[in-house]
Amino acid sequence: QVQLVESGGGLVQAGGSLRLSCAASGSIFSINAMGWYRQAPGKQRELVADITREGRANYADSVKGRFTISRDNAKNTVYLQMNSLKPEDTAVYYCAADIWVSSSAVQSMTYEGQGTQVTVSS
Repeated sequence: QVQLVESGGGLVQAGGSLRLSCAASGSIFSINAMGWYRQAPGKQRELVADITREGRANYADSVKGRFTISRDNAKNTVYLQMNSLKPEDTAVYYCAADIWVSSSAVQSMTYEGQGTQVTVSS
């Protein structure tokens, strides 16, 4: 059993900052990539940023220069530092992780958290 729990969402004014955290727990042998997605009302879910185990990060063009993804492999946790927030960043943010649950597993599986609401007021 694997769980991903996000925290850190909330209401912030435009130009402000928030830091999201996502901790994975349970039967975990190793975690490959971790990432953040978001879904705004009436829109498709989109990738915000992801990061490999080695720390290579990838960002959506809309957040480059404003958001920073990082991870702590010892804590099985991924973070998303969001600065210079805009109203269009308002969405439910989900974390996801590609996880090996044991050394004998035949493949890794993707797990996802329940999401955390981020609301940016103008």
